[in-house]
Amino acid sequence: MAAPTSTADLSAALITTPVPIGHWLAILPVAHCITLGAVLLMLRAYPRLQAWLAIPGLAALALIDAALLAKVAAEGPLTMVMGRWLPPFGIAFTVDLFGALMAFTAALAALAGGIYALADIGESGRRYGFFPLLMLLMAGVTGAFLTGDVFNLYVWFEVLLISSFGLIILGSERQQIDGALKYAVLNLIATTLFLIGVGILYAAFGTLNMADIAAKAAELRGTAPLMTLASLFLLAFGMKAAAFPVNFWLPAAYHTPRITVSALFAGLLTKVGIYALIRVMVMLLPMERQELSLVIALAAAATIVVGALGALAENDIRRLFGYVVISGIGNMLAGVALGGLGGISGAVFYALHSMVLMTALYLAAGEIARRGGGFSLSALGGLYRQSGGFTALSLVLFLAACGLPPFSGFWPKVILVKASLDLGAWWLAASILVGGFLTTIAFGRLFLLAYWRPAAIALTPSGPRWRTGLPLAALTALVVGFGILPEQLLALSQSAAAGLADPQAYLHSVSPEGGAP
Repeated sequence: MAAPTSTADLSAALITTPVPIGHWLAILPVAHCITLGAVLLMLRAYPRLQAWLAIPGLAALALIDAALLAKVAAEGPLTMVMGRWLPPFGIAFTVDLFGALMAFTAALAALAGGIYALADIGESGRRYGFFPLLMLLMAGVTGAFLTGDVFNLYVWFEVLLISSFGLIILGSERQQIDGALKYAVLNLIATTLFLIGVGILYAAFGTLNMADIAAKAAELRGTAPLMTLASLFLLAFGMKAAAFPVNFWLPAAYHTPRITVSALFAGLLTKVGIYALIRVMVMLLPMERQELSLVIALAAAATIVVGALGALAENDIRRLFGYVVISGIGNMLAGVALGGLGGISGAVFYALHSMVLMTALYLAAGEIARRGGGFSLSALGGLYRQSGGFTALSLVLFLAACGLPPFSGFWPKVILVKASLDLGAWWLAASILVGGFLTTIAFGRLFLLAYWRPAAIALTPSGPRWRTGLPLAALTALVVGFGILPEQLLALSQSAAAGLADPQAYLHSVSPEGGAP
């Protein structure tokens, strides 16, 4: 059934039967985050109560996203339209396997960050809104993953940006203000480019529903400025994801806030940019992605190598990890450039791995500072003698970041290298391997200096606290699990990639006969 084009058609298309309970799952994660964020904001005068409400709330978010993922995996894409107004008139939340996977993984990372914050964020930070801002950040992140409307995607970007501005300056230190300025300027430029692209998109298609755009793109390819649109979106989302050459803001900003905030930013925010890039370029504008594939591949190779070289040169552990984030973005961009089932599934797998890993790495950096007295490699030492268990956890994360077996970073790199070689892009495969080699050297240097080298001063043994040790151990367990038993995640990534490359099930879920209530 086609989308309604007249008042009579619209009246006929409005569905009067009750909305199935399962369809409410599409919007429940966002509604949960916004509601809990508002409640926590009203409890600003009770910082301790805020914390003990936020952690169960984050756990509930993870359970809701798990239920949504299970339903989508079993039944296919799920659509919920607002106010029963069917596209192109109404706003739809359409959840496919790709979006559900990203939302669930983001919820796990946020839960780990929230637990760590119990030890890292003091009463002052809670009073100034850490937990309400965290819930609103998750509303923006989750909304971006679940929306089926391009303008709504822009709105959720704005929600997560506003909340991230509040989180990055929490504490009001001079370096935080400096980092926030760089972060804000680049992201506002990217958001402006995105909004311009949305305006051109609406002028060309007369709709902003993703399913409608995907269905109409082939018909309008000869008349609409689709290559201009693809270039605008590539630049806007590339800036948000910190891809070369617009990556310099990330290492200048992510080391300034509290370590919990840095962990959440590294694990979640750049992945929203990659998600949007994959969604728009692969599902909505596949021919334009193919035309721009060489440009994307060159940017991917440069991002990988520049990120790895930056990590080699850094003395501050937080900035080092910022460059590792950038190098990982390059690997995901390589998957977008390659296209096909191999390239896109590799990018999806790497994104899921990176969300967990980068959150864990920054939390580990917080533990390094707590145990060693700071973030500077030149001053650290003796961590191995202080705690063998923490050293083992750190080594697992370092090896996973390098892409070495048997941990989670190995498999997506194998998929991406194979896809590159299958297409004859040996230089792209070489950049992935060289980036991994350089990252291995950078982490080897970190391990030797901070862990293996004797401490310059006597260190006071500091055993793990459950509030910091539990989330770090849980995320590390996921990294090991994804590496040792990758079959399920690989199958889900391939199914998500197949749904993006052939979005017929996505389109069908939005149509009235597909069950959109």
